[in-house]
This record gives sequence, structure tokens and C-alpha cells, in this order.
Amino acid sequence: MTPDQVKQRFRQRGETFSHWARMNGYRVNQVLRVLNGFDKGHYGKAHEIAVKLGLKPNVDSAA
Repeated sequence: MTPDQVKQRFRQRGETFSHWARMNGYRVNQVLRVLNGFDKGHYGKAHEIAVKLGLKPNVDSAA
């Protein structure tokens, strides 16, 4: 999915990014940086967030 598609999905469900971040143990700022392209999600927490949001495939389940 693209970041815009993820944002649209959140709007359709009426869920906020801050709520999602808290429920998944991330800081809101981290989630927003991934969604807005400041953190590319190549490794670390940014990668975890990108996978959970559906921006990147989960390589563990693809194997």
C-alpha cells in the first residue's frame, strides 16, 4: 500500500494515528515520520512500523 492508501484506510475506519501508535507501542512521531516519508523504514522501529501499517511486505511471512 502507499502512504495515501494507509491514510485513507484510517479515515474510513475513523481511527487516529496517535491511537494506533499507542496501541502498538510506538511514539506518534515515529509513525508520522514513516507515513510522511521522513523515515524510509529500511531498518529498526521505522521498518517495524512500515510493515505493520502495510507499507512494506512482511519478509518473515513471505518465506
